[in-house]
Amino acid sequence: MGKVRTKVVKNLARKLLETYPDLFTTDFERNKQLVKELTDIKFKHLQNRVAGYVTHLVKINMRSEAVETELTEVEGEVESTEG
Repeated sequence: MGKVRTKVVKNLARKLLETYPDLFTTDFERNKQLVKELTDIKFKHLQNRVAGYVTHLVKINMRSEAVETELTEVEGEVESTEG
């Protein structure tokens, strides 16, 4: 069973990623500091949840980019063997 995240956490994380797409990485600790600096969230628990979801989204984006890269490489190999 997966983790349940509230709309507040998801919306804040998505908004941060849209606004600062190049700042966040897969490192939770770094993302935690960035969330603390970039937002005015007073509750540490909520900051950690947002940072965790940001980290999760960054990892998903990296995986999808890796799959796309592999697909383009495979397509290039197929075209070179056919031609």
